[in-house]
Amino acid sequence: MSAKTNVSQLRIARELGVSQALVSMALNGKRRLIGEDSYRRIWDHALKIGYRPKGMQLAGDRGLVTNVGFILRAGVRLHTQSQFWSHVQHGFHMGLLVRGYQSVFFGSEDELSVSAVQEKLRRHQQFGVAVLGQVDERFVRAIKAAQPNLVTVSMSYPGLCHSVMPNEKQAVSLLVQHLAELGHRRFAWIGGDRGLDYNQRRHNALVEALRHHELELSDKFTVDVECGDRLGGWTATEIMLGQVARKSFPTAWICANGQIARGVINCLTRSGWRVPEAVSVVAIDATGACEEEFPRITGAHTDPEKVGLVAAELLVKNTKAGDEDLRDVVLPSRLTVRETSAEAVQDPAFLDPGMVPIRACKPPREERQPARTRCS
Repeated sequence: MSAKTNVSQLRIARELGVSQALVSMALNGKRRLIGEDSYRRIWDHALKIGYRPKGMQLAGDRGLVTNVGFILRAGVRLHTQSQFWSHVQHGFHMGLLVRGYQSVFFGSEDELSVSAVQEKLRRHQQFGVAVLGQVDERFVRAIKAAQPNLVTVSMSYPGLCHSVMPNEKQAVSLLVQHLAELGHRRFAWIGGDRGLDYNQRRHNALVEALRHHELELSDKFTVDVECGDRLGGWTATEIMLGQVARKSFPTAWICANGQIARGVINCLTRSGWRVPEAVSVVAIDATGACEEEFPRITGAHTDPEKVGLVAAELLVKNTKAGDEDLRDVVLPSRLTVRETSAEAVQDPAFLDPGMVPIRACKPPREERQPARTRCS
């Protein structure tokens, strides 16, 4: 049924005997601000007389299609996802909710075959779909074939669908500039999720940012591990401690995310290195992982909730399916300086005499995790 231009909010309010403000709140999806009965009564009457907001789809029973599906990259689950994806998901959900939509979890890429995701999309009406994280392009194309209104987060597929990306190059550049101004010249890179593009993108951005300051990233100061979590950070630190002499130890460590940085700090501290007195540790991150424990971690990144909000906005406002309407949005990053970065020490082997000797050691109980086949 097509929209009727003479169906206004004022008409709906007059016919129901309510205020236009109440009608406006209901039709804009602000359910929490009004009673459920009033909300449903306004929508039922609006649909009955032919009201249809721009871009909104109607189901076969004349009910609104308000569900928006989201899919996580392979290896991520709702109960084990990283803080980044938790923040993104929350922003995405809230961005939909205020517009009268709701998010529905479809599963993770490795749980859904191409035929299964297409069947699910065709069986259950969805207004759109968001894919959070890097997935196989064939999987994206399969979704696109069943639901053209598609957005990807943290991975771009040019010419195929909308995307929302954090400005990772800017985040890395801000961290390098901050550390260089503090006098650091020996930088280390600790990466995780070795097989994913985001890790390589951030590593490449670090090499480029250091070059801008006439600095280089040594191969012996570069460690990439399979998992992008605390245990991965601990493992990477043990590797570094085992291969680098104290006299040439790097004083500035840039970590791919906050969880890795937390593992690095824990292992360095347990091994006798003081953070930030001897070593500064920073993260390409803007999640709670950077500030929920002491010391709070210096970090730079895009607000992940903002990423989710923009993804929701793209799905709701950009309903045309033509490729000429696709948008690749890159959101700015900002630097937050906290307790884990300080001026570089002249003696990189600085260590209080009373502290334990430099050595690798077993992680504390809270750092140990059960074996798993794929990182979250």
